[in-house]
Amino acid sequence: MNLAGLSFRDLEYLVAVADHLHFGKAATACAVSQPTLSAQIRKLEDYLGVQAFERASRSVMVTERGAEIVAQCRTILAEGRRLLEMAQSRGEPLGGQFRLGVISTLAPYLAPIILNPLRSRFPNLRLHLVEGLTHGLVRTLEAGEIDALLASSPIRDIELSELPIFHESFVLAVPRDHRLAVIDRVTMEDVPAAELILLSEGHCLRDQTLALFPACQRAAQSGTGVQATSLETLRQMIGAGMGCSLLPQLAVQVGTLLDDMVAYRLVRATPLPGRDISLFHRPSFGRIREVRLLRDVVRDAIAGLGTVKVHGRPETRALVAA
Repeated sequence: MNLAGLSFRDLEYLVAVADHLHFGKAATACAVSQPTLSAQIRKLEDYLGVQAFERASRSVMVTERGAEIVAQCRTILAEGRRLLEMAQSRGEPLGGQFRLGVISTLAPYLAPIILNPLRSRFPNLRLHLVEGLTHGLVRTLEAGEIDALLASSPIRDIELSELPIFHESFVLAVPRDHRLAVIDRVTMEDVPAAELILLSEGHCLRDQTLALFPACQRAAQSGTGVQATSLETLRQMIGAGMGCSLLPQLAVQVGTLLDDMVAYRLVRATPLPGRDISLFHRPSFGRIREVRLLRDVVRDAIAGLGTVKVHGRPETRALVAA
């Protein structure tokens, strides 16, 4: 037996089946047909002399020996990616593909701000933006499927390096005919917790809102409260008069949709409710210099808005609610 019988692609197939426990879903994730994936895994199992999976008509299970093989495959694939990262870091900074994960409550509002500065400074950058929920994006970052992640800090119990970028306040969004729409100085006590619309499970903004309003916990746990699957759906629900919610400052500033139906009010409190956004990467990532360059561009672009607090810079003016 020699290494000529192994390929990185076959190892990726094996890991995909272990992740999905379904040959069809693994084939879709790998962008190949199911017969091709199944045949290559059979070939790999025969070559190694190991049965990695127990196959039944409706289920797939990883064998005990297969779990060891899958773990080693993950290590090999991670080192392979690191080899490519090291080679790419020797060339033009941010001159090739860079896969950036961004949480879904940030991506639509940050992208219009940073894409032009990135293209102007790094014309040969091929930026691949991956939008999703924090937990799933952290998993893809740890697996080496993305290179860095823009997310709300902190991310606990995860071994990732963190580069703080900015802090944005939360702004109360209410229907235009709501009693709070005409109040200039809204306090935390004024916010009607019973009317709050939450994002669905998995969104860090949901958890942050619940932390600020513990009274919503029972409804959230029972599933009886009003929920939205995305920030823009939530904004539509507010405009329709279904309730109110806290929105991140960039979502208010960049997302101008429904401004004639939604009023935004700053919440006066000490400290101001809000969230910190950081850029996360694996400590062993071979392109850390490029991550820092990316951080600098994002930080400079955000600072140009003049409405959020950029870490490492002087205080900025507050957002004017309308």
